Amino acid sequence: MADLLSMIRVASATLMMVLILNLSILNFNSVAAQELQQAEDRGLELALKAKNKSRGWVDMQVQMTMLLRDAMGRETTRELRVTSKETVDDGDKNLYVFESPGDIRGSAFLSYSHIAKDDEQWLYLPALKRVKRIASASRAGAFMGSEFAYEDLSSFEVEKYRHRYLGDESCQGGGRVCHIVEQIPVDHNSGYARRQVWQDQEHSRIWKIDYYDQKGQLLKTLVSSDFSLYLGKYWRPKNVAMQNHQTGKSTSLVYHSYRFNIGIMDRDFHKSALKRAY
Repeated sequence: MADLLSMIRVASATLMMVLILNLSILNFNSVAAQELQQAEDRGLELALKAKNKSRGWVDMQVQMTMLLRDAMGRETTRELRVTSKETVDDGDKNLYVFESPGDIRGSAFLSYSHIAKDDEQWLYLPALKRVKRIASASRAGAFMGSEFAYEDLSSFEVEKYRHRYLGDESCQGGGRVCHIVEQIPVDHNSGYARRQVWQDQEHSRIWKIDYYDQKGQLLKTLVSSDFSLYLGKYWRPKNVAMQNHQTGKSTSLVYHSYRFNIGIMDRDFHKSALKRAY
C-alpha cells in the first residue's frame, strides 16, 4: 500500500512539473508572439512614415551620371535623363533615357510600379529597334550592366513587403540615429530574400539598404548621401552608390538639377513613345 501511495505521489509530482513546464512554454510563446507582432507593427509604421513623407511631388525630372566600376577598378561613365510621375492610388511611373555614350544613346527604360499587382517594365534598345517587355521572372536581372536590378528601379510600395523593426543605431556620422527595418518581399520573383533599411529618425530619409540573396547571404549594399531639401518638403540624395559584395563591382549614381512640377504628361510614359524618348 505504501509503495502504491509513493508511486501516486511521484506521478502527481511529475504531472505537475509537466503542467508547469507546458504553461511556461505557452507563456514564453505568447510573449514572443506579442513581441514579434509589436516589431512588425512598428516596422510597418516606419515604412508608412517614410512613404508618406515623400508624397505629393507630382512629377520630377533629373539628370544622372552613372559610373560603373568593375572588380579591377576600371570605370565606364554614362549620362541619363530620368523622368518620374506620381500616380494617384498606385505606384510611380519612371522613364530612364540614356544620352551617352554613343553606343547606347537613345536606349530607354520605362517602369510602371503597382501596389496590388506585378510591376510593368519595358526596355528599348536602338540597336534592336524594338521594345522588349521585362518579364516578372526577369526583374532580378541587372539593369544595363549595372549593379542595380530592374526591381530596384521600381518605386517603393509598402504593400510589397512584410516589415519588422529591428532596433536603432547611429548611422552615417554626425550623431544621426537611424531606425533599422527588415523588409521581406512578398513577390516570389524577387531576387532578394530580405533587405535591411536604415531610416533616420528626423526626416525618414533612407541612408542605407543591405540586400540579401535567396541563400540568405549579403549581396549588395546601397548607400545614399548629400541629401538636399526641395520644395521645402522633399529630401533627395545627390549621390547613391550600390556595392556588390559578391562580385566586387559597384555602380554610383550622381544626380544633377532636380526639377519638380514641370507639367509632365501621362502620354510621355507610354511604351510606344520609348523609340523617340531621346
